[in-house]
Amino acid sequence: MTDQAPEKPRILIVEDDFDLLDMMDAYFRVQGYGVLTASWGRDGLKLSTEESLQLIILDIRLPDIDGYEVCRQLRLQRRTQDVPIIFLTEKRDRIDRLQGLELGVVDYITKPFDIQELRLRVRNAITRAAQMVTVNPVTELPEAAVLDERLNQALYTNRKWALLLLSLGGLNTLREMYGFVAADEMLRAITLMVRNTVRAFGSEDDFVGHLGAEEFVILTTTDRIENIRDRIETRVRQSLRHFYRPRELEAGDADFLSLETGMVDYQTKQFEAADQVKQALSATVAPPAPEG
Repeated sequence: MTDQAPEKPRILIVEDDFDLLDMMDAYFRVQGYGVLTASWGRDGLKLSTEESLQLIILDIRLPDIDGYEVCRQLRLQRRTQDVPIIFLTEKRDRIDRLQGLELGVVDYITKPFDIQELRLRVRNAITRAAQMVTVNPVTELPEAAVLDERLNQALYTNRKWALLLLSLGGLNTLREMYGFVAADEMLRAITLMVRNTVRAFGSEDDFVGHLGAEEFVILTTTDRIENIRDRIETRVRQSLRHFYRPRELEAGDADFLSLETGMVDYQTKQFEAADQVKQALSATVAPPAPEG
């Protein structure tokens, strides 16, 4: 039995200009997307009820029903009510843009357009949509579902990726000693350290998020991972004991906060899906001893 191939972000393009449709279809497939196409509004609606989609590129002028009506019906379907929609149009009037915004369209691009600009708008819209529903309420970092998407993209594009895990131990004891507010503040402080380190020693394409509530992950590249890891380990470990009062530190009988790190990269093995990467990453860090 073979492992499943990485799942590509899936987009639907509804456009009645066959030459333009073929061009976008070919381009986005090369960029690593799963692409579905339709030339009629009703065909696009039918596909949207059958397939899981991350984004829809929708032409306003269609031969049967216009893009506005397609958009209205998409927003009435539970399956597609939150899927980002980008209007593709020749219209430039303010009233057309306002009408689209009222229907929940996330972006507009007018013909003729730069395909690179459209690619960036598609990528950003998908990323924003994922992060809106999968953000940790304490750290405001994206959670595992967004990590899966980014990992699958890295696997499919053969990027020389590396993934770092930062696993905190002793958080339950800290929570019992000082309460939930103090524990949340500690998590926010570590989040700031991690973000600042990645900002200083990583790149704008790097990803910072969660594997679990007490596990931070950083997706970067192999040439940056060691430096980021060393800097974070130094900063966080120097700071952990600052979260305790002197009397607890002097007593020395508490399960103080601890940090364990592990990492995998594209050279570790032939990964084919995000779940395989996460399993291998978790195995690099020994589970913490039971608290209490």
